[in-house]
Amino acid sequence: MSFYKIFISPWENHLSAYWPIFAMAFFVTAACGLVGNYLVLRRISLVGDAISHSVLPGIVIAFIVADSRSSLPMFIGALVAGVLTTLLIEMIHSRSKIKQDAAIGITFTTMFAIGVILVSLYGADTDLDLDCVLFGKLDFIASKEKVFLGLPQIVITMGSVLLIIALLIVLFYKELLVSSFDPNFAATVGIKPRFVHYCLMCFLSIVVVSAFSAVGAILVIAMLILPAATAYLLTDKLWLMMLLSIVHSLISAFFGVHITVAFQVSTAPATVVAGMILFLIAWIFSPNHGLLRYFTNSFDLSTFQKEN
Repeated sequence: MSFYKIFISPWENHLSAYWPIFAMAFFVTAACGLVGNYLVLRRISLVGDAISHSVLPGIVIAFIVADSRSSLPMFIGALVAGVLTTLLIEMIHSRSKIKQDAAIGITFTTMFAIGVILVSLYGADTDLDLDCVLFGKLDFIASKEKVFLGLPQIVITMGSVLLIIALLIVLFYKELLVSSFDPNFAATVGIKPRFVHYCLMCFLSIVVVSAFSAVGAILVIAMLILPAATAYLLTDKLWLMMLLSIVHSLISAFFGVHITVAFQVSTAPATVVAGMILFLIAWIFSPNHGLLRYFTNSFDLSTFQKEN
């Protein structure tokens, strides 16, 4: 448990092994965090949970139909499953007395169950297993063939997805901003909030399927929410929230690698734990929304009331 062994040795003696893992953890968390900012602002974080589970049957069906594990069929299958999940949730919620949270629970558990059945039936052909589905295989990335800057193709692809998501957010920043805070006003100025919502769900599906093989369907939920939730505690400005979510992703990926080295555990859950620690720090010490400020103000108020 020496400082050198945990923090220096991985980069000095085992750079080729830990560099791809760190890069993938950062790319996945940053891409998820950028999209997750809008899920948190729109108060639809559970929709991210639903889609992360619901893309599984889309991926398996895409492989069965296309008979290929190439990226394009997987993306198409995930997009179809993600949009279908969103439509089902909206339909159940709007056309019955079932509340949205119950509609989400019904939809994503059913879709995930279908996916698990398909994996059980066709898992040998699709090269998927339940451990991969649930937790991913981030630690096996370093063993793949390196193609650029010491990084495997899957890491380059995830980095490209991150750049595309960041570019789309920059290009459609106004539409996403207005429709997130005031859908009615967005409609009056010519922005179609429902169309923007479905586009956001498409972005989410792309990010989830890109991250699927690395972190699985469970841990990706934390990577969607933790960077955004942490940034949300620290600022009320959306552009700064975006930047802080990226910083959170970078720090959590870095310390996730070192938690892995220190305790010999998997990197994906270690990255989530590091992200949760950062969230707790922000929750306690946030200047405007932290627990420390809350208890300080409560103490000052009680003292004032006793004195008067």
